[in-house]
Amino acid sequence: MDLSNSSPVITDPVAISQPLLGGLPSNLMQFSAMNVSVSRLKIEEALVNGLLDAMKSSSPRRRLNAAFGQDSSSDEDPAYSSWMAKCPSALVSFKQIVASAQGKKIAVFLDYDGTLSPIVDDPDKAVMSPVMRAAVRNVAKYFPTAIVSGRSRNKVFEFVTLKELYYAGSHGMDIMASSANYEHNAEKCKQSSLFQPAREFLPMIDEVTKSLLHVVSGIEGATVENNKFCVSVHYRNVADKDWELVARLVNEVLEAFPRLKVTNGRMVLEVRPVIDWDKGKAVEFLLQSLGLDDTENVFPVYIGDDRTDEDAFKVLRRRNCGYGILVSQVPKETQAFYSLRDPSEVMEFLNFLIENLEDQQEHDEDRGLPMIGSQCNMVSAGIATEIVRNFKEEGS
Repeated sequence: MDLSNSSPVITDPVAISQPLLGGLPSNLMQFSAMNVSVSRLKIEEALVNGLLDAMKSSSPRRRLNAAFGQDSSSDEDPAYSSWMAKCPSALVSFKQIVASAQGKKIAVFLDYDGTLSPIVDDPDKAVMSPVMRAAVRNVAKYFPTAIVSGRSRNKVFEFVTLKELYYAGSHGMDIMASSANYEHNAEKCKQSSLFQPAREFLPMIDEVTKSLLHVVSGIEGATVENNKFCVSVHYRNVADKDWELVARLVNEVLEAFPRLKVTNGRMVLEVRPVIDWDKGKAVEFLLQSLGLDDTENVFPVYIGDDRTDEDAFKVLRRRNCGYGILVSQVPKETQAFYSLRDPSEVMEFLNFLIENLEDQQEHDEDRGLPMIGSQCNMVSAGIATEIVRNFKEEGS
């Protein structure tokens, strides 16, 4: 990824004349390409139906795991067993993962909702447990670690409260460096942003948030969350019969915002700017900014549970470097190599990483080799600051 490139913002809105479905301009969809004269009403109906189908496919109604609120399938389910053969447990396969990372520096990327915290009915109550926070803190002592979330950067930081991490909020559109060095300077901590490729969209995001709040206010269970550079319309608590209404209203609002698109997550519609940026791009940016872009000597691990995490999984596959790990209890099409069932298994995997490293350090110490310490994060932060400064100067 070339950090000297210009902004990823798509500046020409002419080709984006309709609301977007799944990130594709509506005028590029199949019914337009057929050069068939279709009334505007039928086009809008097709958009709504397509969006509704995407909502259903990305948000299956399954039996809930009482402990973690996760969608679940039985181990005895043939479809699930077949899927597990293609996307095996990262816990069962831990030795193979460690063997692949042998001699390389591991970098850890983590989604938040459904990965570090359970999926809950109220998004504001998706609190990370103290034991999970301790596991993440321990991982960050030894490996550069970043949270990559659809939440606003400030919101996810409030949940995690670990200054030694890097944060990429709004699906990677708001990236912040580790603020561990600014522990006693709150103002510098707030200014420690690395990159905000969608900054020009802030007024538009505020405007569309107000419109969405207004139109869904009469739908029981529907909530709208402003995540700074994107907006989430949650329908987890909406009756199935009202999903079509949610899709229709969101589509109608976006008719006035041709530079915004709608994508699907788990029980959520994400309204985002039309820019060439996603979680995968954010991972590439962080790796290069932190001096970890060497595919021969760096081993990224990305753990996430949602559709938007697939962009990061694809990046790791394309680089032929590191592994994506999907958090899911139901079979899903994925670019991830491995899977974990729920946040409890994510925590177990993170603890395994630390235990394995500590065992390796004891072995190296016995052999008189230098030990790896948490100072790697401090060095990386310095590299990041210099690269971003150069990037901003070249782009000005």
